[in-house]
Amino acid sequence: MDIIKSIKKNTIVLLLITILVLYFVLKDDFSGIVEALKNINIIYILIGLVLYLLSVTLRGYVNYLIINDKEKISLKEAIKHNFIAQFFNGITPFSTGGQPMEIYMIREHNISIAKATNYTIQSFIFYQIALVICGLFAVTYNFTFGIFPKVELLQHLVLLGFIINILVVLVLIAIAYSKKATKFLSNIAIKSIKIVKKDVDENTIKNKFEDFYKCSQDLKNNKKLTIIGILLNIISLSFLYAVPLLIIFSLGDFTSISLIKTITASAYVYLIGAFVPIPGASGGMEYGYKEFYGNFLGSGPLAASLLLWRFITYYLGMIVGALLFSLEKKEDNK
Repeated sequence: MDIIKSIKKNTIVLLLITILVLYFVLKDDFSGIVEALKNINIIYILIGLVLYLLSVTLRGYVNYLIINDKEKISLKEAIKHNFIAQFFNGITPFSTGGQPMEIYMIREHNISIAKATNYTIQSFIFYQIALVICGLFAVTYNFTFGIFPKVELLQHLVLLGFIINILVVLVLIAIAYSKKATKFLSNIAIKSIKIVKKDVDENTIKNKFEDFYKCSQDLKNNKKLTIIGILLNIISLSFLYAVPLLIIFSLGDFTSISLIKTITASAYVYLIGAFVPIPGASGGMEYGYKEFYGNFLGSGPLAASLLLWRFITYYLGMIVGALLFSLEKKEDNK
């Protein structure tokens, strides 16, 4: 029952944030937005939708490969797990709810919690490395061609998001290659948590870092899976980052922005969203989208594309995930 109460509470908070964000998006050019939405080409919207679904499905397929390297789970279940994780990521700050739920769902297939945690960590490592690679591409491309104006606040936000993601990868690498580094980082984590919380279960924290270390050793011994996992995550992110281009095409604009600029702009938006401590990074994602895509689109089409983009890449995934989670709960109660 606690998890249901938490879902309801987070959903109410999310709805309030959504209403507030919608107000700020719509208030300046409501008639222009309505006019743009009235003339959309549904074919391009459907293609954008397919790209998003392929993006989520590919990440589910990576999980399937990781688990089936040692255990057995169906591809259908792995993909379903990832869609449900989209819902829990969407209603929790920093997208922290998806991984615990994935571990819980993997355990339902008679897989131990230690192994389920190991598989989820591997998936996280692949995704994080892919995220940094895509971010590095975007930063390099923009630095070379200067497609965005030099807005100091945006530069700082993107840089901060990029640094956070790089630090996460460096920590993962340090843990993978050094037992001493694992112990050192676990001690830092314990001391940091004690600053805000005196009652700390030190053994639990040390065990989590030990799990990371063991998981990293598995990856070092399976280079083929590691390379495939990272590549598939890069493709998955590329599909996700390309969705705005199809939405812009649906508005009848085929010349304002190219695919490579779209991927660069999207990577920047997600870098900003990486450190916004609100479910779905709401507010930060919309701000980033308007600032980066505003270099190519007028106010009406910009706001219209923003609404469609957020629905497809955020709210739709949450809706599908919530429905699948609801069906799973019903099956469990039978």
